[in-house]
Amino acid sequence: MTKITFIQPDGASQTVEAENGLTVMEAAKLNDIEGIEAECGGACACATCHVYVDEAWRAAAGKPSEMEEDMLDFAFDVRDGSRLCCQIRVSAGIDGLIVRVPAKQF
Repeated sequence: MTKITFIQPDGASQTVEAENGLTVMEAAKLNDIEGIEAECGGACACATCHVYVDEAWRAAAGKPSEMEEDMLDFAFDVRDGSRLCCQIRVSAGIDGLIVRVPAKQF
């Protein structure tokens, strides 16, 4: 199991364990993480699972694909480290990942 910490805009955090092979979005939904809407169910067709990947984890999480970058154009308050968590695959390489949930998704 891989640990992922979600930090809310108010600083509250929740660490969850996720099975490798899932996406970070699926882990968020399975654990009722507030602020991760995931309206398209992980199809990279919306921007409602937008997160900010902690700087220390950006290389491990990888860079967004061109399709993901296009969808991020619809996200609110895009910054360095912005990702759609439906596009980050859970693996041992991201064990300990820290992501921040934006104040709003759209």
